[in-house]
Amino acid sequence: MTTLRRLRRRRELAVLLVVFVSAAIAVIAYETHLTRSLELQSLDARFSIRGTQEQPDDIAIVAVDDQTFSDLGLQWPFPRSLHARVIDRLQEAGAKVIAVDIQFTEQTTPRQDEALIGAVARAGGVVLSTTETDAHGESRIFGGEEVVREVDARAANTVVLPEPGGKIRKLHHTIDELVTFPIAIAEADTGERIKRSEMEGDGEAWIDYRGPPLTIANYSYSRVLRGHVPASAFRGKTVIIGATAPSLQDVHATSTTKDDLMSGPELQANAAWTAEHGFPLTSSGALIDLLLILLLSSAPAAMTLRISALPALLGAVILGGAYVLAVQLAFDSGTVLPVVYPLLGLLLSALGALSVNYVLNAFERQHVHDTFARFVPAAVVSEVLARTDDDLRLGGERREATILFSDLRGFTSYSEQLPPDSVIEVLNRYLGEMSDAIMDHGGTLVAYMGDGIMALFGAPLEQPDHADRAVAAAREMLEERLPSFNAWMEGAGMGRGFDMGVGLNTGTVMTGQVGSERRVEYTAIGDTTNTASRLEGMTKGTGHQIFIADTTREALTREVADIELVGEYEVRGRTQPITVWTLPTRPPDVSGDDEEGGAEEKEDVKGLVDGDPQP
Repeated sequence: MTTLRRLRRRRELAVLLVVFVSAAIAVIAYETHLTRSLELQSLDARFSIRGTQEQPDDIAIVAVDDQTFSDLGLQWPFPRSLHARVIDRLQEAGAKVIAVDIQFTEQTTPRQDEALIGAVARAGGVVLSTTETDAHGESRIFGGEEVVREVDARAANTVVLPEPGGKIRKLHHTIDELVTFPIAIAEADTGERIKRSEMEGDGEAWIDYRGPPLTIANYSYSRVLRGHVPASAFRGKTVIIGATAPSLQDVHATSTTKDDLMSGPELQANAAWTAEHGFPLTSSGALIDLLLILLLSSAPAAMTLRISALPALLGAVILGGAYVLAVQLAFDSGTVLPVVYPLLGLLLSALGALSVNYVLNAFERQHVHDTFARFVPAAVVSEVLARTDDDLRLGGERREATILFSDLRGFTSYSEQLPPDSVIEVLNRYLGEMSDAIMDHGGTLVAYMGDGIMALFGAPLEQPDHADRAVAAAREMLEERLPSFNAWMEGAGMGRGFDMGVGLNTGTVMTGQVGSERRVEYTAIGDTTNTASRLEGMTKGTGHQIFIADTTREALTREVADIELVGEYEVRGRTQPITVWTLPTRPPDVSGDDEEGGAEEKEDVKGLVDGDPQP
């Protein structure tokens, strides 16, 4: 397996790990309610976005408000006979259900108590409030449950249980073994028992608040008492009597109050409306919640396997926004989806996947950088990398380029006389010198073939002066690098040195990376390449160390004053002869011709170059 394949395999495993860790953290947070406060705040935000709903037409409040205290000039608690008169007014107006959110657990005077009990009896089915119960869930209203039952009334618990942050968001079926006030009201309204199983968890439900304080119709207690409110305001409705004046401190923070507070009676009215209408807001359920967490935890990491980091990050942001929108739409339709926990998984997955991709991309790019740096100049490696595809490969291209082939004469026979480590030392020294010359002029090293070199000018990056670069590189190789190498050999006692042959040809080539997933190489193929190789071989025995095709000379953008015409030669594999040029260099010692080709190759070369150049 290649290094890139190993890195990509590691990327896939790392992304899977990111998904697992992100989902695990989000699930643990979900199960332990680690960010429940934030989740509840998101619920409040959903109420705020949904806005105030239409005022319910089936429920109303008779409010002991500031106006009532001003009108009556009495202190709290009011005489019970006043409550009796209000109950009679509501019963006469045709109220469907009367609920009194005022406690009557202590006795006052017999006359006052009897007036209230009588009014409750006349109305029938009145729901009465208490916050105190015994071990059996019975109240002390009117002195005990016996009296309550005699007057066909019902005691209910008005205790409310705040969520984290002190806000009231849920109603409960039973508290301290006594059914709660809103449940009792709803049962009185529908005539049907509400079971715990109809609610969530252990008998609880979200209160579907109709809006901020005073969304539900409020009528001043004093005006109802004096008959100033028309009967139509209460006919066929659930009516709750209770204290709303802030001075009585029965006020609470809810999902819709923001910086304000909602009176206890209106809170109970919203809860009763919720129960009467079958609990319109329901949670999505643990299974759906966990699936959403897993889905959002997986998405960003999965995207980074297909697309690059910035688009993946943008995709994660869009996904998060789409999910928030979906949550709000679901809420408006009556389903409460989790927000914080799936988005936590999304955030962790996005950050984790981006971090993993950043690190692994750095490794991959460095690996590819090192690979390309072996055959292109360091200054252009970044530009080359910018042209690679998603697999960090250079795709196939047709380019006008100049091909250079070089070969060291007599190296094969020389290498047979030295131990392997000395041969490798000499070869590396030679290849290092020549490679530097090629790359210093912007050439691309395509291949080493023993002591032979194939180089390319004009690809993978376009170079308008590729022919000039190739000629300059060849000149440096012959006039500077080769003498320097030979001097080193002589100084190191490795021998007197070598001569070399160089062939240059310009034309159209097909370039790109070829090979399998396990091994790839950058190359240039075509007739231009073959001809350059032939020209290098044809220098043997000619007295010249470099043959330059006429196509290369014509492609020069700057004049080369000392270029010399050699003549026209037949080249194996071509139907037409080509004009060959050279540079004045020291004639090679032909006695050191490379012997590795054998007699057959020498005869072949002799046949190609024998005789005078054609005119």
